[in-house]
Amino acid sequence: MQLIQILLPLYNNQKEPFAQTVFNEIQQELTEKFGGITSFSRAPATGLWKENEEKTVKDEIIIYEVMAETLDRNWWQHYKAILEKTFRQEEILIRAWEIQVL
Repeated sequence: MQLIQILLPLYNNQKEPFAQTVFNEIQQELTEKFGGITSFSRAPATGLWKENEEKTVKDEIIIYEVMAETLDRNWWQHYKAILEKTFRQEEILIRAWEIQVL
């Protein structure tokens, strides 16, 4: 079993919030494809990363999780490209772990 997390920004590069409809559509798509989704959206997570030696970037994000029997890398690479275009990001982070459901 695979646990896949998608980290999405809440705001664009001009600090304007993305429309809630964008997030609703993603939730619906992933629920239909994987049979369920977990959203960590009550208190946005904060991400920090070094853009270069002098500049640290801060982002407020929402995290979506889905579980799948296998990891379809081709599907996820395609979906990642769609998300990067939708959110106008150089990169959207999607990570996966092999897990055991107890």
